[in-house]
Amino acid sequence: MNDFVVSLMLLGAISNSDSYLPFWMTANQYGLMPERNGALALLSAETQFDSSKTFQYRWGASLGVNAYNNPLAPDSGPYNVMLDQLYASLKWKVFTLELGQKHREADFLGSWDQLGSLSVTAGHLVETGNARSMPGYLFRLDPVAIPLTNNHLWIYGAYGDYATTDVRYMQGALVHRTQIGFRWTPGPRLSFDAMLDHYGMWAGESEQGRKMTISLSNYFRVVTGLHAGKDGTLSDRINVIGDQGGSEIFRMRYCGDRWTFTLQHDIPYNDGSGMGFQNFPDGVNTLAISHIDKKRWISDFVYEYHYTMYQSGPINGEKFDENGNSLTPPGTKTTGCDQYFWNGEYKSCWTHYGHIIGDPLILPTGIHEGTWTSAIMNISTENDRYIAHHIGVGGSLFRRHPYKLMLTYSDNHGSYHSGPYLGEDPKGKPWGTVKEKGLKQVSASFTGAIKLNAGGRRHISSHTELNLLYGLYADKGSLYEDSVGVTIGLKCSFF
Repeated sequence: MNDFVVSLMLLGAISNSDSYLPFWMTANQYGLMPERNGALALLSAETQFDSSKTFQYRWGASLGVNAYNNPLAPDSGPYNVMLDQLYASLKWKVFTLELGQKHREADFLGSWDQLGSLSVTAGHLVETGNARSMPGYLFRLDPVAIPLTNNHLWIYGAYGDYATTDVRYMQGALVHRTQIGFRWTPGPRLSFDAMLDHYGMWAGESEQGRKMTISLSNYFRVVTGLHAGKDGTLSDRINVIGDQGGSEIFRMRYCGDRWTFTLQHDIPYNDGSGMGFQNFPDGVNTLAISHIDKKRWISDFVYEYHYTMYQSGPINGEKFDENGNSLTPPGTKTTGCDQYFWNGEYKSCWTHYGHIIGDPLILPTGIHEGTWTSAIMNISTENDRYIAHHIGVGGSLFRRHPYKLMLTYSDNHGSYHSGPYLGEDPKGKPWGTVKEKGLKQVSASFTGAIKLNAGGRRHISSHTELNLLYGLYADKGSLYEDSVGVTIGLKCSFF
């Protein structure tokens, strides 16, 4: 049967910062949390698929309201009402159709999925759950064995289109998504995946007169990654139409009797050189260990190493002096400065409602200076060149109360297009000839839930679950203002 759940969450957030709340208090929260001291209320209702039926359906809806005073946008008002989710999903055998506005499913979850992923990227570098979801549709194909491979080679994928609904430079921009993956299973416990997850932002119109019409011809060019036609901008005619990018994911997973081990390499790309692996060693490298018993003190562990410094090199295009002599050393790559999540035509870049859609360690412009706010139109990005180490730990305190520990250290170098935070600019100079300096940053959080009616005399009702939510957060370094913060809240779910 379809389990029906209604939940109400009330959460308060406070820190000692005069600027933003600590990083992990707002990152990967679907853009729902207030930017500064305030509160959040979230009402949700949803059902689940019924696996006993051939034709399955589910639906969900959630509405959020956050409250805080925003000195950067005093006219925006103290309350922000947000449609978080509104969707319906239909499933038949290996085919699923999703309609509406829905969160992307996260990987590397811990002891309680409602605490979110233990990973910075939730296992998907270009769509992490850091920003508000976009409405649209998605056709999904579950893994299907390829004939004549003795169930060793499988194929899966997705195809969909979405619409942006925020105020942005290219108002009304659309997003197309194509995903295709292959899985090789040499044995029942071991699998290898190779996946391409591609996105293309297109269409829309700016106040400055920049426009891309919605037509079958342009849509075909977006889907196939072709150049723009003669009516396109010079940039779109030289490169590809719209803002196209994505990631290439390679994953190995071993499932033991009690433990699951996962190794993953997630490679971002923003142009052809990135798709051709010329940006190596850029990417997010993940090691995840998960125990089948989620009641253990430590049931899940994730380590991630992020590196986005190279971006196919610091030189884009061959340089010449006034006499036409090349200034570029022989053998130097000239297809660099990939600039992840940034685009010169779609200046709001890979954001939605001011939040980066992908890796939250890449920032919308103004975060470091304290001038960013989601209440106004976002223009450009910063800090797409960084090195980071991240640890996530999950488990259950006293085998009852789930928790999540997140600890992230990053060395942040700004970007090729807006320049470094510190020191000499490496752009246009051969790779390795500039000794770069970055802003060091540590961000940490410890979040969890105390199950108030988890058995015994505290049991309220077999159809009610009551959780006390808490969180402790801290930022220390040069990228963000030093701060500590606390969240406290209550979540009541009715079944």
